[in-house]
Amino acid sequence: MSYRKTITLDDACEFIVDCLHHTAPIQEEGFPSIRTPNIGKGRLLLEGVNRVSEETYRIWTQRAAPEGGDLILAREAPAGNVAIVKDGEKVCLGQRTVHLRPNATIVDSDFLCYFLLAPPQQGKLLAAETGATAKHVNMLDIRRLELSNLPDLTSQRAAGSMLAAYDDLIENNRRRVALLEESARLLYREWFVRLRFPGYEHTPIVDDVPQGWQRKTLGELCSEIRDMVLPETLEPDTPYIGLEHIPRRSISLNEWGTAEQVTSSKSRFKAGEIIFGKIRPYFHKVGVAFVDGVASSDSIVVRPANESLHALVLMTMSSDEFVAVTAQQMKEGSKMPRADWKQMQAYPVPLPPSGLLSNFDDVIEPIVEQLKSLSFSNQKLRAARDLLLPRLMSGELAV
Repeated sequence: MSYRKTITLDDACEFIVDCLHHTAPIQEEGFPSIRTPNIGKGRLLLEGVNRVSEETYRIWTQRAAPEGGDLILAREAPAGNVAIVKDGEKVCLGQRTVHLRPNATIVDSDFLCYFLLAPPQQGKLLAAETGATAKHVNMLDIRRLELSNLPDLTSQRAAGSMLAAYDDLIENNRRRVALLEESARLLYREWFVRLRFPGYEHTPIVDDVPQGWQRKTLGELCSEIRDMVLPETLEPDTPYIGLEHIPRRSISLNEWGTAEQVTSSKSRFKAGEIIFGKIRPYFHKVGVAFVDGVASSDSIVVRPANESLHALVLMTMSSDEFVAVTAQQMKEGSKMPRADWKQMQAYPVPLPPSGLLSNFDDVIEPIVEQLKSLSFSNQKLRAARDLLLPRLMSGELAV
């Protein structure tokens, strides 16, 4: 593999443009406004992204509109993450982000994205962080970042496309997860909120529930599990789910750390149990555990009374309606509001007859199993990509 001389990031790009330094007005629909949480390692994370109007998009892209193959870099929180804009993604920059357009005669876009994520470049970028509280990288340091030992374009394209293939598979699995979760939410809402279940046309409503159904509370269908353990009693590789690992409005708890990171007592959970982030419950952090492990003490661990209730409890606790009521009833803590299990367990839940409940379970539980399979698949893909990335970027492994 032949190598070029060391150049700067500024040399490798047609331009590097900083974001506007004020917050764009947002709305429900429109163009994605990319903030630092939306910049992953290689791909934009558009779930829950802020959106702006066409007029705001025009103003925010006056200097340059991101196109397919361009890169967006996070200057802070977390500094150093880089993602490529894919063809068809029409986005604008939020605060603390930087827009890069690679020069196609010097660098391949995919390669440059992963090259910037490799340890040597990350080390250089983060070594230049400044700021007493929120660490950030200066534009001057970004422009003059050294890119050492760049391979020729043919080698770049081969390495970049290999790593991009992993991220494409991961992104495809993420989309499948989102579709599966949305189908489960829609079914729950149709049956248990709108009460449009199979046979509803011929079922009268009696005391606010369909005839043959029972009026229950959440606390009658499940219980909070308080199995606290000290960190020194745990194996270091025990999965640990903190609030930072729980995604917003997703029931798939597919990321976790390890117990070697924890320093205080945690709550033990089993695979299949439901974890609800009780700090600021309006963040909508609730999902099902795919492994045994320990959770943050700022979480509520819930176990259904029996297997037949698992799907109903999971979909109830992750529903928009339940989260909204929980947020309205939250306790005001000394620093931040918290969900209150005593109030949560009083939430009314209509319980259908066993046959209808079994039909609901027959749909939801296979979805949960698919979510688990896709989550494990993505973990393996990320591990393989992360193993290959530094070796490919350094030239240690040739393609």
